[in-house]
Amino acid sequence: QLQASGGGLVQAGGSLRLSCAASKRTFSNNAVGWFRQAPGKEREIVAHISFRGGVTYYADSVKGRFTISRDNAKNTVYLQMNSLKPEDTAVYYCASHRTSYGSSRQYDYNYWGQGTQVTVSS
Repeated sequence: QLQASGGGLVQAGGSLRLSCAASKRTFSNNAVGWFRQAPGKEREIVAHISFRGGVTYYADSVKGRFTISRDNAKNTVYLQMNSLKPEDTAVYYCASHRTSYGSSRQYDYNYWGQGTQVTVSS
């Protein structure tokens, strides 16, 4: 029900924009989050955005470099990633929150996309 795309291989300092597309029902009145999981590490929150887009949250590790946004008319959420670092290498997942506000807790997200690989070379 959620389709993440836009991942790829990029050099350090480069940029990528991830997209998360879903059915209107999946995003209807729901906050959306981006998570990532690096090899050998637990999945962690990257950013989340409320349904109307007025409230956003960023992990400290990406603050100032990543921007989350959404276009509800297109049922799509974006993650613009700038100044990428090798430590940003991970599989990135988008997920739909059970409320319109969002949170950093993974168990509050009830629909998950399949993930898209982001690899940043040094």
